[in-house]
Amino acid sequence: MKELGYDLSTHDSKSLDEVKAFAPFDAVVTMGCGDACPWMPAKQFVDWQIPDPKHMEPEQFNEVRDFIKKKVTELIEGIG
Repeated sequence: MKELGYDLSTHDSKSLDEVKAFAPFDAVVTMGCGDACPWMPAKQFVDWQIPDPKHMEPEQFNEVRDFIKKKVTELIEGIG
């Protein structure tokens, strides 16, 4: 993300319990977990099939990153 000018060092992951305080959400996005996904209150549920970039080379990882950016942009435009 640094190459996009975004510093992730000030962010950390949140548990589902921590984010439930902000529910209900406009949209909840799951990434291929199907019925095994935990439920969160939302107006819209979306499932994206995103490849796991964990063991990818940097170029492939960046392709997944850019794909997620595109999907998030489309989602925001659809909600707004």
